Amino acid sequence: MRSMRAARRDNAPSRWAYRFERLMLTPLFRLFLRVGVPFSVVAIATTVWFSNETRRENLNLAVNDLRRSIAERPEFSVSAMAIDGASDGTAEDIRDILALSFPVSSFDLDLSGLQAQVADLPAIASAALRVRPGGILQLTIVERTPVVVWRTHEGLTLVDPDGHVTGPAINRHAHPEMPLIAGEGADGHVLEALRLFAAAAPIADRVIGLVRVGERRWDVVLDRNQRILLPEQNAEEALDRVVALGNAEELLERDIQIVDMRLARRPTIQLTENAVEDWWRTSKMNLGTAGQ
Repeated sequence: MRSMRAARRDNAPSRWAYRFERLMLTPLFRLFLRVGVPFSVVAIATTVWFSNETRRENLNLAVNDLRRSIAERPEFSVSAMAIDGASDGTAEDIRDILALSFPVSSFDLDLSGLQAQVADLPAIASAALRVRPGGILQLTIVERTPVVVWRTHEGLTLVDPDGHVTGPAINRHAHPEMPLIAGEGADGHVLEALRLFAAAAPIADRVIGLVRVGERRWDVVLDRNQRILLPEQNAEEALDRVVALGNAEELLERDIQIVDMRLARRPTIQLTENAVEDWWRTSKMNLGTAGQ
């Protein structure tokens, strides 16, 4: 009986064998054996291999040679640049700042960097770059459209409706179709200036330009050294009143130097020196006649 019981005990797994079998049934441990152990072996082998500096240099040379052989293939060569949507002057500026030497591999072109360089030009509103089939670097440009000439201490510049300076103006006569603005901060109020020019259309032949005063309001400068001082608010309405008075009573045809509309309830006028002298002369004559 004792021998039979001993035999039965011998057939049962040991404690460590039982634990190992249970461990082998654990999904996480089985995953570690299938993935973790091979990955660790490969990582250790790779680390040992790359620890040798000569092997690292040889690998870098091989990678560079492979990259160069691919980059120098004819299908990846860019041989020319095409610019659409830009004027001749802007296109020349683009070629100058990019300074690309063709042919060049498309792998050596930083399109995002080139696009940023082109977009920084004052005359350009947006730019899109791509390498099109045939090895052509295609630039599609949208230029800013200037609408006014802005006179500053540095000279004349062209400004678009959003207040962006698009470039210098050679002289005033080179852009006769564009109205003239001046003054500090005038470039930030181009749309307002255009509305004032539209309101002054009936006297457009006499308008020289607009001057921004104190970065707060506008003066309308006319020929014959006349000036209309507009208020900060409702400047268009004030100018409309002056234009209406000019049409109805020929206000601006008289010897008036300044029409001050800054106070809407109390507009004032300032006579020219000749008009003041004539007024004094007439007043004296009237007084002398009255005394006699």
